[in-house]
Amino acid sequence: MKNKSILFIVGIASLYLNNAYAQQSQQDSLKSKSIDEVVVTGVFDKRLRMNSPIAISVLKADVLEKQVAVSAPDLLKNVPGVYVNSSNGEIRNSVASRGITVGTQDGSFGYEYVSMQEDGLPITNTTYYNYGPDFFLRADATIERLDAVRGGSSSITTANAPGGIFNYVSKTGGKKLAGEARFRTGLQGKNSNGLYRTDLNIGGPLAENLFFNIGGFYRYDEGARSPGAYPLNNGGQVKANIVKKYNSGSLKLYVKYLKDRNGYSMAIPTRGYGDPRPAEGFDNSSSILLPPVTYDQGNFVEGGNLHYDSRRQVDNTYRSVGLNWEQKLGNGWNLDNKIRVSNNDVRYNTSTSTSIIAADNKAFFDLFGVGTGAGTFTFRDHNTGQVLYSINSVIPTGGSNPVYTVTANNLPGQTLRNNSVFITPLQTYQNKVKEVLNQLTITKKWRNMNFALGGYLGYSDVARVSGGGGVAITTMEPNPRIIDMEFNGTIMNFNGIPGSNRTGTFQMTNPDGMAQFASNNGSLLGFYAKQRQIAGFFGHTWDITSDLTLDWGVRYESQNIKGHNTRAYLKSTAGPDGNPLTMYDNTVLNYLETVDYDRTLNAFSYSAAVNYRINTNLSVYSRFSQGKKSPDLDVYFAANRKSTIGLLDPRQRTTNQLEAGLKAKYDKFDLFATPFYSVLKKVPSGGSATMPASAGGGFYALPTLYNDYRTIGLEIESNIRPLDYLSIRAVLTVQKSKITNGTYWVVNNPGPDDDVVASFTGNETGATPRLFFNITPTLNLGKFYSLLTWNYMGKRQANNANAFTLPAFSMFDFGAGYEFTSKMSASVNVNNLFNTYATMSWTRPGSYADQRAPLDNFTPEMYQAAESANMPYFTVANPPRSVFVSVTYKF
Repeated sequence: MKNKSILFIVGIASLYLNNAYAQQSQQDSLKSKSIDEVVVTGVFDKRLRMNSPIAISVLKADVLEKQVAVSAPDLLKNVPGVYVNSSNGEIRNSVASRGITVGTQDGSFGYEYVSMQEDGLPITNTTYYNYGPDFFLRADATIERLDAVRGGSSSITTANAPGGIFNYVSKTGGKKLAGEARFRTGLQGKNSNGLYRTDLNIGGPLAENLFFNIGGFYRYDEGARSPGAYPLNNGGQVKANIVKKYNSGSLKLYVKYLKDRNGYSMAIPTRGYGDPRPAEGFDNSSSILLPPVTYDQGNFVEGGNLHYDSRRQVDNTYRSVGLNWEQKLGNGWNLDNKIRVSNNDVRYNTSTSTSIIAADNKAFFDLFGVGTGAGTFTFRDHNTGQVLYSINSVIPTGGSNPVYTVTANNLPGQTLRNNSVFITPLQTYQNKVKEVLNQLTITKKWRNMNFALGGYLGYSDVARVSGGGGVAITTMEPNPRIIDMEFNGTIMNFNGIPGSNRTGTFQMTNPDGMAQFASNNGSLLGFYAKQRQIAGFFGHTWDITSDLTLDWGVRYESQNIKGHNTRAYLKSTAGPDGNPLTMYDNTVLNYLETVDYDRTLNAFSYSAAVNYRINTNLSVYSRFSQGKKSPDLDVYFAANRKSTIGLLDPRQRTTNQLEAGLKAKYDKFDLFATPFYSVLKKVPSGGSATMPASAGGGFYALPTLYNDYRTIGLEIESNIRPLDYLSIRAVLTVQKSKITNGTYWVVNNPGPDDDVVASFTGNETGATPRLFFNITPTLNLGKFYSLLTWNYMGKRQANNANAFTLPAFSMFDFGAGYEFTSKMSASVNVNNLFNTYATMSWTRPGSYADQRAPLDNFTPEMYQAAESANMPYFTVANPPRSVFVSVTYKF
């Protein structure tokens, strides 16, 4: 019934628009320019958007510069069908299209099925946990436009992008020297935290037919949720290109250097599920990022140390050089080759999550190797020495489990959970990725046909070391304080050696206040992989008549992943200092275990479409596509034990998409309406679980399961100009997504022996809103403009288990500007005008181990129990209200 309703709406719209055309003169119809752009992304031959059988939106610089986006992906909220979660900030965002949100809930897996590009090539060709394209993608004054293709031809024109292509196209120099300088400052959040940013771009001729462009930005940003003692974002980038044009073609040489340090919004304690709100003592401007702390952990895989510094946060470096060559070969033959070489470096100095953990039980003290202690534990404020918490431990005669008695509790935030603290693992990742990407396309124009033949080569050399041995124990409050921990008494079976008891005063935290996980609770791993990807593609466009066009293409791709994973198994001794009483350095290397893998996946994708131009102003199209998506490297990295390498079973994910399109353009009105139907198959689902103490503790990877999903929906994009001084832009998506075949792991006692598989087949897909849109009316009165954007996000299932729903919300952004002269203008933007609080992502309630388990394992029964107990959990909401003032000078 819903399918028929969508087709009926499209049909009625077509009749209405065709009638409108009959009443309008040819001269008026040619005035519309909003969808007359030439399409260059997602196609093999350049053609007008009206004549292209693809769903594409083109956002130009004059539209982008009127917004103050949280991040480069945040700009995609202007595109229908695209779900964007930018609540984390500059990095670790999520972008999905057409309901294909599976696997994108976590910020580090945010680009599973789309290709984030810059000037026609992917920013990076590989993704895995805490490494992705938005670590290196920034929108600044060098951006000319943003091309956004959803589904369709993206399956054959780009690697691993059945969901869409989002291409950020850079400016190039023109025949006259021109440039732009933009200065922006802002007050963000409840505490009016500062932003100071400068953008610059300049371009022009160097000689006859030789042009240059150079620009970039630098900013110092305290962040709407400021950590207090250091900025949330600090750094910038420089981009430059030189273009040589000649009679038969052009060459563009370009370079980019990005050096940026970025934090992201850590989830804060929250109450309520149906109507989430910050827990007592917290608000939407709260930050629980650590204060300035440092920690050195032994790099047992490569030697030396892994240095953690909370002020560095996520330190991103991107160095690239590229060359685009367009050449006319004669007789209708053309060559287009794009190549880029990059050297990417991400040094991660933050935690993936903070948890509430009870400090009055053996499980807590076992993490630090003192779970069998009999004596007194004392917790002190690291800066002042004040005793915040003390607890006595007694081991009954003949027993092995201590009995704890709290003797003092001055900890803040105890209404969240009594006798509890925050625990924040110090996650240190060193990622080094070297890449070479090349795409060659040769086209032939013959009569009323265009043929395209080409190939794609991607090579990525990945080296990563990750460790989480260090841990901070802090107070449960905004901008938490570091807690020192000390134990005075006797530890039975010290360092896990039966009968070895030791008495004394044990320092559980070092002079900087950092503790260390005991044994394999803080395992260290190294991942080394070479990804080789080669593809060939063919495309054919046939203008059967002046109004009827056939477009089809195929792609064959082969991807080889070869590498090894090294796991460092740890043990507790007296440590490097030889003092067993300093528990913060007692964990050392026991032995290394290395597993090798070498897998090749082959894929065949295809797409075909027909476009029919009803008249100058109205056209329709229909397209069917089958695209493939290779698994991210995490599937290979998860197999890091000899006992689990046999479970490595990478599979291609498959998308089938059927779409139709109605395109209309008039003097005061244009419209894109695209009904779509997509099926996503073989999506991996896994996670980690706790190993029993008898097996050394730590965590193990769950065997991968594979699931299928289906989405049906409608995308609408429209620009209306009812008055000369009023324009309205609207993008809207209606969709319904269902799990057609879904299973997940139910983890019981520690260890894999009693893990079982359960089903959520038939549920609604998690994190997929049924309705979302934004509508922006813009008022232009001479030199003055103002705009108001209404962003609406419908309710979403919180996870695939459909445990509960995240509520719908509306948020408004305001902007206004004035042009003082033809060169100078100023603007003010207020994001989240009414300071709306809206949950975008969440973590599970419960113990430290519970919060590490997959979200999909959180069932409706668990939700009912958590809600009944008013159990706190953690969420990330949209950014709080912020005000920005910009001054722009163009010359």
